[in-house]
Amino acid sequence: MRTKLFAICVSVTALCLVGVFLHAAPQTPQSVPPAAPQAASTPAAQSTPPPAAAADATDAKDKKPAAARDTVSKPMTEKQRKKQEAKLRKELETPYRKWLNEDVTYIITDEERTAFKRLNTDDEREQFIEQFWLRRDPTPDTEENEFKEEHYRRIAYANEHYASGIPGWKADRGRIYITFGPPDEIESHPSGGTYDRPYEEGGGTTSTYPFEQWRYRYLEGVGSNIVIEFVDTTMSGEYHMTMDPSEKDALLYVPGAGLTMAEQMGLSDKTQRFNRTDGTHLGTGSSPLPVSMQEFERIEQFAKLQKPPAVKFKDLEAAVSSSIRFNTLPFKVQTNYIRITESTVLTTVTILIDRKDLQFTQKDNVAKSTVNIFGRITSIAGRVVTTFEDPAVIEVPANMLSKAIEGSEIYQKAIPLAPGMYRLNVVCKDIVGGNMTTYPMALNVPHFDEEKLASSSLILADLIEKVPTTSIGSGQFVIGDTKVRPRLNDTFSRDEKLGIYTQFYNFTPDEKTKKPNGSIQYQITKNGSDQPVLDYTEEVSSIPGASAQQVTVEKLLPLQTLESGQYTLKMRVLDKTNNQVLTPTATFTIK
Repeated sequence: MRTKLFAICVSVTALCLVGVFLHAAPQTPQSVPPAAPQAASTPAAQSTPPPAAAADATDAKDKKPAAARDTVSKPMTEKQRKKQEAKLRKELETPYRKWLNEDVTYIITDEERTAFKRLNTDDEREQFIEQFWLRRDPTPDTEENEFKEEHYRRIAYANEHYASGIPGWKADRGRIYITFGPPDEIESHPSGGTYDRPYEEGGGTTSTYPFEQWRYRYLEGVGSNIVIEFVDTTMSGEYHMTMDPSEKDALLYVPGAGLTMAEQMGLSDKTQRFNRTDGTHLGTGSSPLPVSMQEFERIEQFAKLQKPPAVKFKDLEAAVSSSIRFNTLPFKVQTNYIRITESTVLTTVTILIDRKDLQFTQKDNVAKSTVNIFGRITSIAGRVVTTFEDPAVIEVPANMLSKAIEGSEIYQKAIPLAPGMYRLNVVCKDIVGGNMTTYPMALNVPHFDEEKLASSSLILADLIEKVPTTSIGSGQFVIGDTKVRPRLNDTFSRDEKLGIYTQFYNFTPDEKTKKPNGSIQYQITKNGSDQPVLDYTEEVSSIPGASAQQVTVEKLLPLQTLESGQYTLKMRVLDKTNNQVLTPTATFTIK
């Protein structure tokens, strides 16, 4: 009985399978609806649907095939649309993000960075970038932007010379180079090795990791004689800036090796280096560190190297950086050049302001006016060389103000510069009246060749006098031991004296007397006339203090006998031994 039931079940199962096969047989590729081939390329159509699902899809006349339904996309919600727009905006912002975080990351101020991040359109960003470079252009009246060109040159140089495992612009040396330009001096130890410590680091001999010391004579807002040390402790070429001079010591953690002088003499123990509280591991014993190496000095310098320099007169500094010219407070500027050494020239910047252009306040029978003066000297590449800022205070009795305003005020700043081309920007602001003027000009600091006869600037002065011993070389208008006050408008009255000041260099000495062998001719001619009103020649050897290296001319000529008019002073300087000639000239007016 059981055997018969089993046979019946097997037969029924076989019939069911045959029915299913016969039912599915008509679903051949030729019978697929036209939409099916289009859906076949989609991932959903690449797998064969179950027979039951296929039957339901074809039997339902009011429904589309399942494969076709899968290709229909639903409309985006508002949230999805905003998300996609934000993603697209980030992709489009990539060039500007690179400009902000790579190109100008070391020179952009915090205020500028914040303002840039608030911009919403590309047009606004483009305008910001244009103004960013314009504010830093040392010559805004020309097509070239020397600052921008120099900045990208520094980036290229940093990438070429300071790259290791990271791009050169990201390295510490690259950052300092891009921000402050090339150092004035570099002491490089690319392989480390034996190193004789200077006294301030403890003395003695040790071995070091590769390191470099960069020295800047002056960095605005940081200070003078700035020494920055970079150490490669990983020996991978990646130097990092350090505040600890002992970090370059490769024997620092080796007992009994690389001892300092104090440790060799038994005055201190090497283990005492690790008990210091000043942030260093120097082995100087109980000897105090120099001021420049003290803890807070090093921290302050490190912090200043990370931020833009501070400016005393913010409004004047902004005017220097602007391309707008303010002409509401007229003044005159004159520069003169006096040799100090072959590599250093004393550059005097003299400013003249007429009192009639100033406003005064009266208090306690005193009329007072104050002018803030700010100046900045930059190299052609845009690097700030130095700045100066001083208030000029004018005080006169109130009852004499009407007469006093007919005069003028003169200010002078003496700055030692290396020979070369510079740009000077001066701003003067009347504190009482609020009037302000900017004045840009080029400085062509001459190079005085030691092998040729040369001269300083020819200065026409209204005052030439010797100064006390305590004032030699200091104060306004002082050149050496003489006070020389230039007359900027070159106009003198007949009851005044015409001051002539100049220096001549490199006369060939006489073989016997060892004194300079030459002559100086002074000739003053009234314009429009060929007949000189003064013609005088003197031997160089007769001038007090004359030497072959330098001859200083200090003359005061009375003008009572001269008529009103314009005159020309011509000098002819002759080195008789080498037959070299100089012919400096100057013009002046007598009223």
